[in-house]
Amino acid sequence: MTQWRNRDAFLRAGLREGTDFIAIDSEAVAAPMYRLAEVLRMGQGKGWTMVTAIAALSYPYFERLVWKRFGDAIRRGDYDIVHRITPLSPTTASPIAAKVAAAGVPFVLGPLNGGVPWPRGFDAERRREREWLSYVRGIYRLNPTHRHMMAAASLIIAGSRHTASEIPERFQGKVAWLPENAIDPARFNLVAAQQLALPLRARFVGRLVPYKGPQMLLDAMAAFLRDGRMVLDVVGDGPLEADLREQADRLGIAHAVTFHGQLPHDAVQTVLARANLLTFPSIREFGGGVVLEAMALGVVPVVEDYAGPGELVSDETGFLVPVGPRDRIVASLQACLQQILADPAVLPAKARAARRIALQDFTWDAKAARILSMYRDIAGPGGQSCGMRATL
Repeated sequence: MTQWRNRDAFLRAGLREGTDFIAIDSEAVAAPMYRLAEVLRMGQGKGWTMVTAIAALSYPYFERLVWKRFGDAIRRGDYDIVHRITPLSPTTASPIAAKVAAAGVPFVLGPLNGGVPWPRGFDAERRREREWLSYVRGIYRLNPTHRHMMAAASLIIAGSRHTASEIPERFQGKVAWLPENAIDPARFNLVAAQQLALPLRARFVGRLVPYKGPQMLLDAMAAFLRDGRMVLDVVGDGPLEADLREQADRLGIAHAVTFHGQLPHDAVQTVLARANLLTFPSIREFGGGVVLEAMALGVVPVVEDYAGPGELVSDETGFLVPVGPRDRIVASLQACLQQILADPAVLPAKARAARRIALQDFTWDAKAARILSMYRDIAGPGGQSCGMRATL
């Protein structure tokens, strides 16, 4: 089951309505809430905590319609599992969780994600992103429906280790970690050559906003770009683009920085696959899909050791830069790049390891297999002895 606004995307993907999916029309409540969220977020792509909070107000109506349509079937045992995949936010309570559990059917949550705290020293970026509600986000824990949902769940899938740490201690025994992002090998099928002759080729891929760190990246790379030891390609657009171009001119590195703007997905792969490094100093990344995409191409990631990217990258597969105030990040990133330039011979081994792990553990098929294994663990004899029936 999915909300009505997703219907066209499901149809475009080739799924059959009424057989593969059912669209639940909760627009009577969802539509005005959506319009309110667009006003209160105060800018496109900003105020995600506000958007999540407003959406949470309309979500119980969606589940009420779901239960009205499927409650009797769930109570009859027509389904082995009920899995709430979205909303991703752990702050959104699920009113039907206790009803499903009372019917003797396992209820699954996740992968839950979000809520990564803003690091110290980035309060200006926090305000610029209109994240006013993030200051009081923890109030959701007072919602009794939220506690009932956690108690009713048979399995809670956490999309990040931070989100897993937010689950109350008494429920930790049913928490499983499974990052929400994955890659499609058919779409990321090139392999970076990892040619080590200077200049080394670095890429930044992402929205050009302060918390993604492109300004810090230019400052950290400036010396290496000026002296010809590195070049940088920037893929993405956003409100910082003009400022970044001016910064590149001011630092005397414009000749070594190429701004591509927003590119189609297949073109992003082409640009990434000509790189040695993905340099991505985002300080508040829930998932880090671009990190996995780079790893799948054999491009070595250089990321902040914080939140999503820091959970996907290890010393075997890339470089982790310690998080801190802005000046410390710039200095640490510069030192890391200096280390790489002093011994670029380490890159091919890291690239091979990154590619191996991405294709082994982080394809959609690999993650689907893990989900199915989790289903079997909680479904009981009936679900294991036949084709499991799950309502989503």
